[in-house]
Amino acid sequence: MTEGKLHNLLLRLVPQIFAWLMRGWFRSCRVVLHNEENCFSSEERNKTGIASFWHYSIIYILYHMREYSATAMVSASRDGDYIARLAEELDFDTVRGSRNNKGVEGLKAMLRAIRKGNSAAIVADGSQGPPRVLQPGAILLASRTGAPIIPMVFAASSYFAINSWDRTIIPKPFSRIDFYYGEPIFVSAKLKPEEVEVYRLHLEEQLNELYTKAWGRYGKSKH
Repeated sequence: MTEGKLHNLLLRLVPQIFAWLMRGWFRSCRVVLHNEENCFSSEERNKTGIASFWHYSIIYILYHMREYSATAMVSASRDGDYIARLAEELDFDTVRGSRNNKGVEGLKAMLRAIRKGNSAAIVADGSQGPPRVLQPGAILLASRTGAPIIPMVFAASSYFAINSWDRTIIPKPFSRIDFYYGEPIFVSAKLKPEEVEVYRLHLEEQLNELYTKAWGRYGKSKH
């Protein structure tokens, strides 16, 4: 079997199997929500917002957001192929993007999705890092659409960590998960370049404050 055929076979099977496992795996966890009022209530499932979260948390957050009508931006890399398929197995729409022209096209696709009424899921530190340093994509989307940015962070009592640039984590079965929603951030329309940086720093600071609070519950400064 050629490398390309093997990749296509794995791309069909692995996300499907993993999504099936996730549903039982994460259902066994005890999830404690903090500041839930900052997110969509059960009566406002169609309300549009932009979820912003660090890359380390992407696997569980895709599961956590599965019941919302949302579009996720995923890297156009080969590794991103698996995340995109996993997101689709969890009923997300996906667009592909990165830090080049595909990133611009990805943002345009996300704009169209939000304007149609979908919420958005965007990794705050991008697909390549550095970890926990915010990229401005969510700021630009919020400015153009008027949708609020909702920071999201979680910590787990027990987890597996992948040997990657961000140490992506997967909560272990029966672990406790503390999930934090930050205060919604509304971004002014027609931003000047210097204003983008002000909002970028503000969102980065809020995400990192939530990160410190969440992991501090387990006596840790980081995951």
